[in-house]
Amino acid sequence: MTPPVGSGTDAGTRPRVEGDREQEILDATLDVLADLGYDRLTMDAVAQAARASKATLYRRWSTKSALVIDSLCSMKEPHEVPDTGSLRGDLVDMFCGMGGLTDERQMAVLGSVITAIGRDADFAQAFREQFIGPKASMSNVVWERAISRGEVSDDVDLDVVVPALPGIVLHRMFLLGEEPTTEFIEQVIDQIILPAVAVRPASPASASRPTSRTTQHEKDS
Repeated sequence: MTPPVGSGTDAGTRPRVEGDREQEILDATLDVLADLGYDRLTMDAVAQAARASKATLYRRWSTKSALVIDSLCSMKEPHEVPDTGSLRGDLVDMFCGMGGLTDERQMAVLGSVITAIGRDADFAQAFREQFIGPKASMSNVVWERAISRGEVSDDVDLDVVVPALPGIVLHRMFLLGEEPTTEFIEQVIDQIILPAVAVRPASPASASRPTSRTTQHEKDS
């Protein structure tokens, strides 16, 4: 007997994976990703880990990369931008603890997708837009607050300075095999980041002497 239209038993009307069940599949994907890496992750492996059918996965995610991107974006991390009242405090809060550079699970998952970023242009674009983008927005808010508090010199190029902290830590982790710690991140902040952006007091001589550009302007006048 043919099921009546709208009964929900045919493939075209099966409900989408959502809610708690969706999160279970995303968590299982992260587990497989951390254990096997992106290259060896398959829909079969995720289905087995999530105790779901492969058809269930494909009803929600048409490709492996789409499933992985959604899984990365589902990782639990702070939803509020830190606001400790200082750039140092905000950077420590943002990069240490859950969702930060000391979060072992997140770093394991991040390391597993490095090859995909280099080989798959579509995956790389989605990763940057959907995973890195929100983190960059959070970082921008932290730096904008620091600028408004007068903690950052006007001549600092933030495009150079802002990526320096994660760049240094990830270099030591992925290339040198040194796991990031809160203590090391604080060292980088205190010895490299804060000195690089600090507002420097003007020397008495420079404060009293007009710049060469001003002097030339006066001559032209």
